[in-house]
Amino acid sequence: MAAADCVFRRTLTRSRPGPNKVCVCRDVLFVSDVQRYSRDQGSSVYFPQAVLNGCDLYDVSLSDGCCRLRVTLDPGLNRLVERNLLRPGLALRNAAFAPAMAAAAQLPACTGAADTHSYRLESVEIREEDDEDVGGVDVDSLPWFGSSQPAGPVVPLRANRIVFLPLWNNVDYSGGVWGEAPPPEEEEEDEEEEQRPTVSVSELRNSFLLGRRGVAMGAVQHQLIVRIINKSHLMYYGKTERNCECPYKAVLEVCDRTASVCVVLWNSVCVSWYRRLKPGDIISLRHYRVKQRYQAEPEDIEISVNSRNPTARIAVLPESSVSPQYVPPAPNYSFSNSLELLERPQGAVCDVIGLLTFSGRPERIRSKDGRGAELLEYRWLRLEDGTSSRPIMVKLFSTSQPESHRKLHPLSVVVCTRLKLIRAAGRTDVGSYLTNTMYTQLYCTGLGDHSEMSYRTLRPVRRFLQWLQSQEDAAVLSRALIGGYFVYPPPPVSLETFMKGIRGEPGFLQGAELQREMARLCYRERRTFCIQAAVTMVTYSRIGEEDRCLFWTDRASSSPSSSSFTRPSPSSSSSSLPPLSTPRSFRPPLSSTSLSPTSSAVSHLSPGRSGTSRKRRQLLQAETPRKRHPWVTLQPEHNKTVVLFEASMEFLGNADDEDEDEEEDEEDASSFVTAPLLPTIPSVAVETLPMRYDHAHREEQAVAVVMGGRPAVAARFESALQDYYTLRLRALSDGVLVDAVFLPHSSSSSPPPPPLPHSNTWTSILSHGAFSPHTPPPSPADLISTAAQLANQRLVCVLEACHLGGATTELILSRGFPLTD
Repeated sequence: MAAADCVFRRTLTRSRPGPNKVCVCRDVLFVSDVQRYSRDQGSSVYFPQAVLNGCDLYDVSLSDGCCRLRVTLDPGLNRLVERNLLRPGLALRNAAFAPAMAAAAQLPACTGAADTHSYRLESVEIREEDDEDVGGVDVDSLPWFGSSQPAGPVVPLRANRIVFLPLWNNVDYSGGVWGEAPPPEEEEEDEEEEQRPTVSVSELRNSFLLGRRGVAMGAVQHQLIVRIINKSHLMYYGKTERNCECPYKAVLEVCDRTASVCVVLWNSVCVSWYRRLKPGDIISLRHYRVKQRYQAEPEDIEISVNSRNPTARIAVLPESSVSPQYVPPAPNYSFSNSLELLERPQGAVCDVIGLLTFSGRPERIRSKDGRGAELLEYRWLRLEDGTSSRPIMVKLFSTSQPESHRKLHPLSVVVCTRLKLIRAAGRTDVGSYLTNTMYTQLYCTGLGDHSEMSYRTLRPVRRFLQWLQSQEDAAVLSRALIGGYFVYPPPPVSLETFMKGIRGEPGFLQGAELQREMARLCYRERRTFCIQAAVTMVTYSRIGEEDRCLFWTDRASSSPSSSSFTRPSPSSSSSSLPPLSTPRSFRPPLSSTSLSPTSSAVSHLSPGRSGTSRKRRQLLQAETPRKRHPWVTLQPEHNKTVVLFEASMEFLGNADDEDEDEEEDEEDASSFVTAPLLPTIPSVAVETLPMRYDHAHREEQAVAVVMGGRPAVAARFESALQDYYTLRLRALSDGVLVDAVFLPHSSSSSPPPPPLPHSNTWTSILSHGAFSPHTPPPSPADLISTAAQLANQRLVCVLEACHLGGATTELILSRGFPLTD
């Protein structure tokens, strides 16, 4: 029952909307949840006037502080979620609701839309301020408006689905229906009775191939006892033309003493059992079907486990309950250290263990398997194991283990199984990394994983732990980073090699094309673009002091009549989007700046002291010593590996974590001079710069970098980089201007490999993407004073774009190759 002062009651009930009437709520509403799911055959009936371009629909839970209401987002507003504009914690105003038709007899059964209070959100204004706590109210305790309370578990409103998809990928599970405990209706096997299988894997295979009735034609009743060797990620196969309620499957590689086979979990069996089962478990199967394995050899079979026809019976057995002569063999691991990986061939599959010293921010790329609309979530990891100077680089995609991925803090001990080795084509120096296979699994400190897995007793793992015990916290913390821009493998240093590597991919873009492609990016989507451009301005800035900078500008290109590049606002990215108020995270547009035609370099005098004989103030020093924050509570001198010791203790079954206090030190900001006329350059995004790992606040840092994280949280931590350059590029094709951040000193704080030695001229710095590691870098003043070398220089610019949410699109210049006649 809604309260008398409920905004929804006042707006929706008293207005008595007709079939085509829209009610506008002038009061402030709060977004408490956004849920995604794929549409089905009947979804289009609910949106007769909308064009359903994508596969996704969104249900939004709103609150006025007194009650709650779930509505469906009009498909024309999907872009608000896809660019992380509409998210939990936001305050909304002028929300326009339209009544949605109830589930009619001619529609497929749709439990979520069966009530009379069913609405869709047609337009809305997003306020600048966020309020994650919704005014300090516990939203889950609020009543539902009218009869909109779900009769059972919350399910999608506009599709015949029983599960939601995570917002940012199709691999992880989402919602409380994915339980870790076995379903209550399942009967556990009697542990006191010694378990014996009534059929083996080899007998099943032979019977199926011989066409014996009962195996080849029907359900198998015989008990099969097997051990899980490998476990795949979840695979979602929902289609808009199909009405499957739970379109999931997962594959288990299992074995007994006779052979191995694949077990396929289908549909709701995944919801009931996927989280419950893990590699190493011994399971009992009854009531299943044997089939020829899809797209495999004729003699290869698979076991199909479904919730009906027949209803499968699954049980997890303690190893002690299985008769000794029938206990399946333990999983085999193939650990390779960083030294051994140098000799492994392309595509080799292996397991790795290492100390995590860099955990990149999650990003997304488009799928290349024919389903180009799907975005795949990944992050970069840097692991060290002490066997070589080269770290183990892992491009880790989602593995249907969201809890483990959220625990990927630096200084964790990480085990990744079933990874494959990728070697960069034509590159022998750098570029090798590991990435997922279908069966990749992740285990890390903090969840008790290591103490339960059999690999902890293997010789490679014991050798790694011995090395870990020799490390000191301070040394590891000095190079531990989290989040920020990162590109790997690094682009080559010659234009010829780069062009060979992108053969078959889209070529150079015009400036206007670049603008359109950036407008299409979804939240945290990463893409690489190439344009031919000339540098018209170079700016040097320091974090937090962007109002004072050093800059050079090409006088011939500083005319106000030049074309400009403007990042699109959310209201202009799609004709169907309503006008929006600007969120706090939006950046000002990039525009051509009217500069003094006589200014070719920055003045070196302090503000207000021009023309005096006072000594110049000290410019920023590239090698200024920095105060180190104390990272952990001070310990006796003899114990310098507290954090690392705790990380390794989990292998002994002790996963206790200890929080340490941190003292805050203030650092004196370096002073430097400002220009008489400052160019209009946007500040670098907080998410662009990696943070130095803070063990005492590791949970907050993890929240700041995850998908949907909050940049304001990241701004409270020390950045590994304090200064940066911005280059204004003019596209040679159409004169469009674009500003790109350039981080030539990132090699000193980012994971290896270091750049090759070069002469530290502008041309060589842009070609290598960084300063030379073998000579002191030029000072910012010297580098700006020599920027005139770039005048009239044509470049092939490699730009890394990543949409960071709202109107913020990160654009990094990773390489600038000079074009020669």
